Amino acid sequence: MRNPLSKKKDEKFFGKYYSDSTQKWLPIETVTGGLVLLKDGRYIKILEVLPVNFYLKSDVEQENIIYYFASYLKIAPDNMQIRVVTERADIDDYLKRHEHYAENEPNEQTEAMIYDEMDFVKGLSENVAIKKRFFIIFEYVNKNFTQQNVRFSDIQRILSDEAYKAQRYLSQCELGVIDINDNGQLIDLLYGFINKQSSKHVNPGNFADGMFDEIHSSFGGEDYE
Repeated sequence: MRNPLSKKKDEKFFGKYYSDSTQKWLPIETVTGGLVLLKDGRYIKILEVLPVNFYLKSDVEQENIIYYFASYLKIAPDNMQIRVVTERADIDDYLKRHEHYAENEPNEQTEAMIYDEMDFVKGLSENVAIKKRFFIIFEYVNKNFTQQNVRFSDIQRILSDEAYKAQRYLSQCELGVIDINDNGQLIDLLYGFINKQSSKHVNPGNFADGMFDEIHSSFGGEDYE
């Protein structure tokens, strides 16, 4: 007979989650097959869009971009969200590279100029230097109302088809579209949405079995089947 305390422990960590946990309020159930499964049963697809500077285009090019973007909106999924994430520009690599240049610069005046440039970039980063990332997010919708049981492979295929449409139409707007279909990348991305600061140093998507299983197992002190 199974220990009743073991059942309560399972419910604590998996059914109701532990008290005041992030998993308790987070709407995400898990990440699987390149899709995000929400707790309400919906499957979500996330695409990243690489922007183009619209104002540097000629009048004809701007008209074409507007036309093709409008064309995509006509065939885009009904439940679609466009999300813009603003982040402070990461200049660490730039500063490290220039620090190396300065340390190996024999001319003192040139070395001083390099350090002045680094100070200028630091000040710029603290005040105005930001970057923006653009995402398209849409969900699976079963349009065949007579079909009750839908296979996961069908959901993957339908959402992949929608991703292909977005890539095809938006490429005519000179926009690059990245299909984020790797589970690890998705977990890292979602973690970054919630934790902008710590995500610079923590990559939960590197967990072999997924972030959620890893957290539950380690917190419970034992592996669960």
